[in-house]
Amino acid sequence: MAIAHAPRPAAALVPDLPSYDMQAFRRAAALVGAAVLALGICFVARLGGPHTVRTLSNVALFCAAFAASIGCVLRSRRATGRVRLSWVLLGAATASWGVGQLLWFWFESVMGDAVPFPSLADVGYLGMPIFTVAGLLVLGTAAQTAANRARSVLDGAMIATSLLLISWTLVLGPTIAAGADNLFALTISLSYPVSDVVMVTIVMYVLAGRRQRHADNVPLILVGCGLATFALSDSGFTYLTLTDAYSSGSPTDLGWFTGFLLILLASLRPERSVAHRSAVAKQVRNFGLLMPYIAVVAAVVTTVLDKLQGRSSGSSFISWDRSVLILLMVGRQVLTMLENRTLTRGLEARVAERTQELKTSEQRFRALVLHSSDVVSVVDTDSVVQYQSESIERVFGHHAHRLVGAPLTSIFQPEAATALLEALKSASLRSRGVAVIELPLVRADGRICQAEISVTNLLEDPAVGALVLNMRDVTERRELENQLIHEAFHDTLTGLANRALFTDRVGQALQRRAGSEFRIAVLFLDLDGFKETNDSQGHAAGDAMLVEVARRLLGAVRPEDTVARLGGDEFAVLIGCLHDDEENNARAVAERIRATLSAPFAIDNQPAFIRASIGIAYADSGAEDAGQLLRNADLAMYRAKAAGEGGYVLYNPTMHAALVDRLQVAADLRVGLERGHFELYYQPEVDMNGGDILGFEALIRWHHPERGLVPPDQFIPLAETTGLIRPLGQWVLEEACRQAALWSQAMGRQIGMAVNVSSHQLGQSDFLAVVANALSSTGIVPGQLCLEMTESVLMNDTEDILTLLNQLKDLGVRLAIDDFGTGYSSLSYLHRFPFDTLKIDRSFVERVTSPSGEATLARTIVQLGHGLGVTTIAEGLENRAQYEALRRIGCNIGQGFLISKPVPADQATELLVAELSDQRATGHPAPRSAAKPGKPRTKSKVPVA
Repeated sequence: MAIAHAPRPAAALVPDLPSYDMQAFRRAAALVGAAVLALGICFVARLGGPHTVRTLSNVALFCAAFAASIGCVLRSRRATGRVRLSWVLLGAATASWGVGQLLWFWFESVMGDAVPFPSLADVGYLGMPIFTVAGLLVLGTAAQTAANRARSVLDGAMIATSLLLISWTLVLGPTIAAGADNLFALTISLSYPVSDVVMVTIVMYVLAGRRQRHADNVPLILVGCGLATFALSDSGFTYLTLTDAYSSGSPTDLGWFTGFLLILLASLRPERSVAHRSAVAKQVRNFGLLMPYIAVVAAVVTTVLDKLQGRSSGSSFISWDRSVLILLMVGRQVLTMLENRTLTRGLEARVAERTQELKTSEQRFRALVLHSSDVVSVVDTDSVVQYQSESIERVFGHHAHRLVGAPLTSIFQPEAATALLEALKSASLRSRGVAVIELPLVRADGRICQAEISVTNLLEDPAVGALVLNMRDVTERRELENQLIHEAFHDTLTGLANRALFTDRVGQALQRRAGSEFRIAVLFLDLDGFKETNDSQGHAAGDAMLVEVARRLLGAVRPEDTVARLGGDEFAVLIGCLHDDEENNARAVAERIRATLSAPFAIDNQPAFIRASIGIAYADSGAEDAGQLLRNADLAMYRAKAAGEGGYVLYNPTMHAALVDRLQVAADLRVGLERGHFELYYQPEVDMNGGDILGFEALIRWHHPERGLVPPDQFIPLAETTGLIRPLGQWVLEEACRQAALWSQAMGRQIGMAVNVSSHQLGQSDFLAVVANALSSTGIVPGQLCLEMTESVLMNDTEDILTLLNQLKDLGVRLAIDDFGTGYSSLSYLHRFPFDTLKIDRSFVERVTSPSGEATLARTIVQLGHGLGVTTIAEGLENRAQYEALRRIGCNIGQGFLISKPVPADQATELLVAELSDQRATGHPAPRSAAKPGKPRTKSKVPVA
């Protein structure tokens, strides 16, 4: 019989592939055991008679062989490279043996004849060792050092020699002594036990060579056990054959059956975890070390038993074999001794190296302790010092040797000493517990410094058995932290609290106030006139004024009140414990602040005056937190600033409602611009002598979807503050020019168009390009467009405005001063700026027919216009008397409800068509009233782009 190939362990044969379920493998092993037991019972009990047992044995053997072959082939499909080839060769080996057994079954059970020897069945049997050897050689062993390789060779030689000795004693010697019919039959007979020796030797050698691998070698062990059962069955078969006692179905066949099932289990063995592989590999290594000696002991026992039985076959061969085995053992021991000697030297070198490292580490530790910025103290639970590092003299000035044996609390003040003892007690209650405290420590020179102390419990450490304290001087760090905290919550210029600290204190005051009659108030101050002083005299002067304001504010309040600078020229005051009958109520504090700020400030030896607008908000005015209380005071301050008297205003909830409404209008304004909710109305301007319509003034209207028609004075200021005035003004300019172009084309003459602009638009860098683009895109003559602006526009950036106005004049655009007489412009400005028109404000027009002679102002403006060579336009004409009076004093153009109220574009077109019809019918135009005189509407000052 032949021997099966030993498969590579699962982890090595099938790396990184899914494994079978371990429970299923255990069930398969149980079935294998049950099958072996059942077949053994049949063989021993001879159930069914000799013929039945013989047939059952032959069928079971070739079925087991083919089952093992199928298992090996399936396992090979889950492997790669050399591993796959090894499994394939093992499957071929078991299949070859199965073919031989199938032929044996044909001769013995089917044909009913005695099986000849040798026969074709021996070809199949002897094919198995050939494929098995090839599979083992393909699998190979792990890479080894030269010493390990030599030891493996000696181990393999010892195993082979021992197995050969056992085989010679039990099988080969008796077989040769018994002889055979011919040399060929003898060779075939000897080939079976020799192949057993070779196969078992190779398996044991491979297993010994793999003892260094951290892999799962259980499959290889299963295959080795299977081969061992083959060897036993082959030996039993040979012995029974020599005694002419063998027949199929004898217990010897059970070994072959068991061997194939063990190989089948090896192919079904699932892959195990890395930890399990390591444990198994360790066991395999231990077994591999003992394996050669186990084989030697088995050989010695076999030869001794053979000697005791009085056998002497092959005595010369046995003597030589023993001699070789002894030499191999001596060589193995010499190699082991050399390895041990080398290992001992290596260990001695490592011990010396480790000792030097420990010595160096100890020296390094001592150097670190001695020169560390931390002070190390080892004390007991009563703070008595057992060890003190020398660094304490450098850090705190105390001598280390004077502290050893004395309590460490001696260098602390009494309260700090008590706290240190409590920390030591607390840390000692917890194993390896750590407590960190910060205490004032008395230096050797008497100064107090801040020490941070870490207490570590090492009472249970046999090398220490005490508490270890690490102390460091953190005085400078604490001072720096306090300085940073102060700077984070205080204004760097004035030293007052900043917004963050003020808000925090307001929040704390609100918490203290909850559920009590305690009242608090916040005063929000904004300096009036500070910007002028800062711009005119420089930032240094402005900073000096702010410092002086802070000093005066601190003098006007109580020490427990908080004064803060919120930024720029904004200050705030927090007042607590207020009652209306006290002199320190909010109004009284505001009056004291006004009084103290009314005195002149000496800035660069020159007097300077400022005032403060103050907003007052009480905590019971609907404020739920500090932010809302500050907001309420801020709103009240803006109301006080709008009054322009440097006074104070008390907050009321309507201020917030007005702010919310203003924000909503601002949001709706943006939506309205995007969705086209705006429309231009046009009010005609007529020749006061002939009555002809010379042009129109474009006035914007907002059709709000919920509020209805919103007056211009409610959204134009918002448009200016939100920046929407630019896109809104650009739309007005383009729409007005487009309408003027349509009317001019329809009427056959140029129709003028006046559009208002503000300082926000004149300050726009591309305003000139916007105007030029509107003219070119609509195609109107530049002289048809008149840009109107108030006198206040001329007060800012005079030279820049003059340059821009001259550039507009170069385009051909006409310029007008609107509401003339209500501003502060001087005659020199009128002379310098290239205006074409003066529009007389309605306040002068209303008084032109007054019996008190107030028409003089209007007459003066008209005469001024004539003197400057510009056109005058009277705004707000409401009755015929005003019209005639202004016409008599020489006013050129009139505008107002007497002529027409502002109307949409289609109604303005009807005015032009009606005028054209009258001219054609009478040949003489006359002034007309398209609407009854009434109270004039407020017109919108809509600027261009």
